[in-house]
Amino acid sequence: MKKINLDTILSILSLVVLGLIFWWGFKTGILVDQAKMKDFVEQFGSLSVFALIVLQILQVVFPIVPGGIGMVVATLIFGIWWGFIINYISISIGSIIAFQIGRKFGKPLILKYFNEKLFARYEKLLDNQHKFDKIFAVSILLPVAPDDFLCYLAGTTDMSLKKFVTIILLGKPPTTFIYSLGLHEFFELIKKWFSLGARLISF
Repeated sequence: MKKINLDTILSILSLVVLGLIFWWGFKTGILVDQAKMKDFVEQFGSLSVFALIVLQILQVVFPIVPGGIGMVVATLIFGIWWGFIINYISISIGSIIAFQIGRKFGKPLILKYFNEKLFARYEKLLDNQHKFDKIFAVSILLPVAPDDFLCYLAGTTDMSLKKFVTIILLGKPPTTFIYSLGLHEFFELIKKWFSLGARLISF
């Protein structure tokens, strides 16, 4: 009984700490503004990787923040390959934390973060664990699925932590790489456009 109470206290304290960091990041604009996040991360120098990982984890755990901003910043600062690795590590850790939070606090907390209609759409899957596991695994592979929500929802099911981590670690690389590659190519295209525009103006 004491162990359960201690786990609950530690979980609540962890949420409070994360919440305070999130509030600070949201208030300063670091979590919602690409330029501010980039400036903030770069000031840490050699520790900038760790700063970006923490910020990206927050964007997964608190899904009301645009998650794409962190992926953009990682690609801008570190390039496609290191950006991909940072995005993969950050999103995987954030997803595992979301799963554990969902397991500890269940539906009431999930409904505070997500639309009730979204929960209702997936709630019927909870009656069949095997079916949910398969749909969850496929959804993690799809770039358009509500990943953050599904990670929280998975925590309310009987899915084991081991299975969840396996699905995340195997399923996240393809979509994360596609996002990182797409962002990299997009920025390269923007650079070419600006370069071309500058040449035209100089004539």
